[in-house]
This record gives sequence, structure tokens and C-alpha cells, in this order.
Amino acid sequence: MNLRPDEFARRLEQPLAPLWVVHGNELLALEAADAIRAAARRQGFDERETLVADAAFRWETLLLAAGNLSLFGGSRLVDLRIPGGKPGRDGGEVLQRYAAAPPAGVVTLVTLPTLDWQARKAVWFKAISEAGLACEFETPARERLPAWIAARLAAQRQSAPAEALDFIADHVEGNLLAAHQEIRKLGLLHGEGELTLADVEAAVLNVARYDINMLRQALLDGDPARCARLLDGLRGEGAPPPLVSWAFANEIRSLALLRGGSDMGQPLAALFKAERIFEAGRQRAIRGALARLTRPALQAALLHAARIDRMIKGVTRGEVWDEFQHLALRLCGR
Repeated sequence: MNLRPDEFARRLEQPLAPLWVVHGNELLALEAADAIRAAARRQGFDERETLVADAAFRWETLLLAAGNLSLFGGSRLVDLRIPGGKPGRDGGEVLQRYAAAPPAGVVTLVTLPTLDWQARKAVWFKAISEAGLACEFETPARERLPAWIAARLAAQRQSAPAEALDFIADHVEGNLLAAHQEIRKLGLLHGEGELTLADVEAAVLNVARYDINMLRQALLDGDPARCARLLDGLRGEGAPPPLVSWAFANEIRSLALLRGGSDMGQPLAALFKAERIFEAGRQRAIRGALARLTRPALQAALLHAARIDRMIKGVTRGEVWDEFQHLALRLCGR
């Protein structure tokens, strides 16, 4: 069964389930796995065997590890980590067998990275999720990042005004591990109590990671300030203009296709299925974009994207990154 992140800590106070599945953001999944390991120690699971399912891993090892008798007669924790998120055919079969009959006296922890929709629908993932407790720890979206930072500061008995929280969020966006490190640094540099914006500005480094998917999300959300910041970040990190151009064009074509189908009376649910858009968050963002953008506006955006492509190829003159900013404003409805 699925366990919400806000239920996770309370559930660890109860006797541990025999099978746990933790997946999502690297930092949050690591912290959750650490909490399960600590709870296992408190509940008498004194022995732990760690297995890392890399390319050379033999999946029979999992069955052997679970079946081995404890050296000291105590209970054991089998800590299985699948860094790639996909166990392959052999691994999937072993995990299904394992989930069907979890070994007695053993708590098994399976740690996975963020999973795509295909992995979530895989038979092996459904098997282990339904046989145990599965908890997904998603990376906080930009709008929820200040609240996440505030909660982390509160845990070390610190607080900060809204503008300081926004400053931190802007400088660590897309890099939650760095956000965690910057928050810990604030705890070391300053004592308990209220931090000022000046304290934060002096301490926090610009460790944001900008990627194309973040830009695509900002375009759908119609957030011009964030689009401008992301484009500046991508330019500063040396992102290749053809890749950025592809992101714009791909998003615009998808929106134009959905807009055209919707205008012809086709239900969006059917259009999403045809376009293989299954993630609920992306569907919500697209609905918002379609409410903002008309068919003529999307056609004009496609022409604009084609002109930028010609600039990148040297056929047309122009400043490519300035045009990216203008096209972003067009798609944000400004």
C-alpha cells in the first residue's frame, strides 16, 4: 500500500512492516531510508545486509540474503538499493517472487530513485508496493520550496522572513542536496533565532541547477520571471541553444496539437492518452496553459520558434538568447 510522506514518521513508531519501498528525490529518499534503518535498530533488527543492484548484481543474492539464518539469532534488515531504478527482467521476476512470500524475521528495505511512469506501471513495482509499504518523496516544486526551507530551518531552531526564504529558493532550485547543505551551513554560522535577509545573502551560494525540464514547466505555468531566470541560468551554464530550441518547439507543438483537438470537441483525457501524457501534475499544467493560449497564439509561437532555429543555423540574423526570452514571454501570455 502507498504511504504518504506526512504519515511516514508516525508509521515508524509502530512495529515495522516486513517490506518497505522508498523512492523519489535522492536526498529525501536517503533520509527516509536512514529513518527506517534507525527504527529497525530500535526494534531489535541488529544485523543488516546491504545489497546494491548494479549491472553486475546477481539477483539470487537477494533470495540467499533473506534466507540466511542470523549469526546471533536476532532479526535482520535486508537493505536493497537499486540505483538505476530498473531491475531488468531477471530482477523483476525475483522481486515478484520475493514480494509474494516475504521471509519471516526479516525487514526488507528497497530504495529506488525517482521513477518514470513506465517503471511505476511495471509488474515488479506493483508487486513490491502492494506487498509492503511504499512511500514516494517528491522534490518540492518551486512554489513549495520556501515552505520546505522554513521547515528545515525550524528543525534547527531558526527562522527567516519570506524574502530570505525566496532568496534561498532561487539560489538552490533544482538542487535539493545543496539546499540541505546551505541550510546546515546557516545553522553553523548563526545561532538559534531569526535570520535576516543580509545573513542569508552573505552565506548562501548560488548552487541552483537549471535544466530543460524546469524551463518547460515554467513555460506551462506561465511564469515569466522564472522563465527569465532559468534562461539566464541555462545560458550561464553553457546549455546548447539547439537543445533549448528543441524544448520550446516540442512544448509548443504538443500544446498546439492538444489545442486543436480540444477546439474540435475532443476530450482532453483522450488527447492526453493519445499523446502519452500520464503524469497528473503535467496534465494540470497543460490545462492551465491551454486556458491561456489560443490556437492563433500557438501558431505564432511555432513561427517564432522556427525563426530562432534559423538563427541558430546562421540562416537568419538575431540574438538567439534574447529571442528565447521573447518567445517565453509570448507563451506566458505577456
